Amino acid sequence: MYWQREYETMSREQIRKVQLERLQALVKRLYNEVPFYQQRFKEKGLLPGDIKTLEDIKHLPFTTKQDLRDTYPFGMFAVPMEDVVRLHGSSGTTGKPVVVGYTKNDLRIWGNLIARSMVMAGVTKNDVVQNAYGYGLFTGGMGIHYGAETLGAAVVPMSGGNTAKQLMLMQDFGTTVLTCTPTYALYMAEEAHAGGVDWEKIKLKIGIFGAEPWSNEMRRQLEESWNITAVDIYGLSEVLGPGVACECRYKKGLHINEDHFIAEVIDPETGEPLPYGQRGELVFTSLTKEAFPVLRYRTRDISVLYADKCECGRTLIRMERVTGRTDDMLIIRGVNVFPSQVESVLLEFGETEPHYLLVVDKKGTMDDLEIWVEVSDRMFSDKVRGLEDLEKRLRARVLSVLGISAKIRLVEPKSIPRSEGKAKRIIDKRPK
Repeated sequence: MYWQREYETMSREQIRKVQLERLQALVKRLYNEVPFYQQRFKEKGLLPGDIKTLEDIKHLPFTTKQDLRDTYPFGMFAVPMEDVVRLHGSSGTTGKPVVVGYTKNDLRIWGNLIARSMVMAGVTKNDVVQNAYGYGLFTGGMGIHYGAETLGAAVVPMSGGNTAKQLMLMQDFGTTVLTCTPTYALYMAEEAHAGGVDWEKIKLKIGIFGAEPWSNEMRRQLEESWNITAVDIYGLSEVLGPGVACECRYKKGLHINEDHFIAEVIDPETGEPLPYGQRGELVFTSLTKEAFPVLRYRTRDISVLYADKCECGRTLIRMERVTGRTDDMLIIRGVNVFPSQVESVLLEFGETEPHYLLVVDKKGTMDDLEIWVEVSDRMFSDKVRGLEDLEKRLRARVLSVLGISAKIRLVEPKSIPRSEGKAKRIIDKRPK
């Protein structure tokens, strides 16, 4: 049922027809029901009837996270509160969450889209899904839970943390699918390999990981550590939650569920749309959400869109795995640096662990970058000369790939704090 061939293999013409019809209906509804959007339309001199083609979307206003904070808590809702059956939120720097709402139909669609995404990843109703995303206001835990149930799989609602119990239940329940952040999956693997796990009882086949950027090198480590297929799932609370896009078994980009979302890539500086194949900031319009639809939401995530057909048969456009966020980007001596780029360099050597910190400071008038990275037990107990050689090779590779010089600090295993959710990768000590 959730290999929804009629939607996932439509021609580009069919997809565009569906999107235009839904976009026009959305624009009309936002204009009539949400004062914020009506005001933005008036500022641009736009009326709903002005949207005649999909290309006209470029004339519509963007929505930003600040807009959502400014209208806290329910100012962006397009239905009366009596129709809202679920509230979620993401934490913000102001201490107030960005609040998102769902109607019963929104929850039904969300469950279907996550079920569709899980099928892309190879999950079936016969699987046991251990859900280690956090439950609560964060959309990851509840979203994956109801999507797996919609598919018909058995769900273990473990939430994040309590790693010893995670591993115990994984063995006792015969868990076949693990869902969590990639950094927590690595930490669990680390604890499993440290001892106490009967690997004959580990039945894991698939890992569905998301909520933070991660590199192909980290994928390789995850797949080797757990002997699984590791796929990326994408979503964000402001647009839906997980289920906006997911990789299939070919792992050549994440299929975007285009019958429910319009994806754009824009130049983050100018806001101008970029063509397929060019890297920029992802922008999403949610076409079918009732309670909390967003128009051209600027995600701050950096990616590329591809329109060619995938080997799996799906015609949905694909997005490259997110390489970083514009608000996570470091500018070091005029060079743009994303943590995921550093991660790729560190892990390609095979002599370091996937745990690192980027420590940025100011030395006089110059930015100073120091990369702390854990080395393996074998390397750390090796001769000093071996560590010095590794440090020199890492420094040279960072300079070659990223175009900046950085100090490398090799630290002992397990000395960098672990995370049960999103990993903290940056310590910026520069004066604000």
